[in-house]
Amino acid sequence: MRNALLIAVREFLDNTQTRGFWFGILLVPLLWLVASQVPLILARKGTPTRHVALIDTTAGERLFDVVLDQLKTAESRRELFHFREWAASRLKPGQALPAVDKQPQAWSRFQEDLGPLMKADAGQFAPPAPLNRLVALPAELQWRGDLSEFEGRLRDWMRAGRLFKPLGVDEEVPLFAVAILQDGLTSNAPPILRFWSVNQADTQLQDRLVDALSRNFRSREYSRLGMDSSSIARVEGSQAQLMSFNPRKAEGEEQVGVADLLRQWAPSAFVYLLWIAVFSISQMLLNSLIEERSNRILEVLLSSVTPLELMTGKLVGVAAVGAVMTLGWIGSLVLMTFWTLHTAGAAAMAADSIAHRLPLELATLLLDSWLLPAFVLYFLLGYLFYAAVILALGSTCNNLKEAQNFTGVIALLMMVPLVSITFIPKDPNGPVATVLSWIPPYTPFVMMNRVAANPPLREVIGTLVLLLLSDVAVLWGCARIFKTAVLRTGQPASLVQLARWVLGRD
Repeated sequence: MRNALLIAVREFLDNTQTRGFWFGILLVPLLWLVASQVPLILARKGTPTRHVALIDTTAGERLFDVVLDQLKTAESRRELFHFREWAASRLKPGQALPAVDKQPQAWSRFQEDLGPLMKADAGQFAPPAPLNRLVALPAELQWRGDLSEFEGRLRDWMRAGRLFKPLGVDEEVPLFAVAILQDGLTSNAPPILRFWSVNQADTQLQDRLVDALSRNFRSREYSRLGMDSSSIARVEGSQAQLMSFNPRKAEGEEQVGVADLLRQWAPSAFVYLLWIAVFSISQMLLNSLIEERSNRILEVLLSSVTPLELMTGKLVGVAAVGAVMTLGWIGSLVLMTFWTLHTAGAAAMAADSIAHRLPLELATLLLDSWLLPAFVLYFLLGYLFYAAVILALGSTCNNLKEAQNFTGVIALLMMVPLVSITFIPKDPNGPVATVLSWIPPYTPFVMMNRVAANPPLREVIGTLVLLLLSDVAVLWGCARIFKTAVLRTGQPASLVQLARWVLGRD
């Protein structure tokens, strides 16, 4: 036992004293931060102003003003959003942003109401550059009344990527899009929008134009049919109030809130973290074994310890490495969540808003639920299962290239719980989740995903007992393989040979 502990300490120090180990701990929260913040930053600051030209060829009810009002409304709401972000960090202590509606004229009223709440040195708000700017066409693309002829010239212009200098713009810019408004095919048909743009990935502008044209058409049709469009719009804007209840909660507390939704989906994040931890740490164990086998360090170690002590020490040492790594990941992710919410401007959130309550709900969930104990339990049991298999298979290989033939199959086997992460919370006690829970290689991941859904106690205990027995059987069989193969040279063993070694026949 003492020799196994010495090997475990050596394995732990050998892995934790490298820069790559600590970089790996920081990598997960760093990727989470980048994935959550960079798209927001790019959406706010990385998108240039889109210059758009509009041609209205409709007869009778002209639609130019309809589209123009839609663009102005969208820009006004966007400016109001940026102003709220700017003002949130400049409020006097103890003050909160007042409520504001989303109407275009609300921006100026909001500024007036906010004046007394701001710090003396708040400064002046600089409005962001518009996302879309309506411009006149260049002289080469002036409308001459012939759609086919115009679109031919437009196609050549946009293909060449030419630049022009619109009125009121200080530099030459590309023409992002040209929107051509046409009457419908019949007198009562909705209008047609012919949208020309070389960037078909950004559909925000065309979606706004289609929405504005559709609403205007419906309003005109209501009037033509003798219906009150304002009354219809008011009725269509009404929505039933949802009050969701969970019968499993205590009496008087049945209503479902943010904490319940967080409790339902939080295990999915832990399953993903569990998958990364088990897979990466098992690979770490394999690399260490292959390196020592290639350098003949194993032969030196086995002159002083038994193969079982060597295997036990490696499993315990790398398990300790994995514990440090996962604790670092969980701790940094929790701290990153609180930091992100804090820097988002808590003053900008109403006291009863979801974003304001989220940190408290998250802390309550982690402290009052079984998520963290379950994660520790299933991490250890899942690690022992996969690590023992990888360690045994690695002992039969002379280099990493040979080991990849085995680890590829294991990686494919581990993909099943990964692809079911989002499905299981929707039906945590359904037949798919239940069947997967009783398959030992998948039990840690599936039961971790079901832990917040209160699965039947018999399934929790039964799958746990089955997983424990499976770990014991896998450790026993892999120990026999490891003992036989660790000093063996030559070609990697076949599956038949591995089976014979487990049965003690070779």
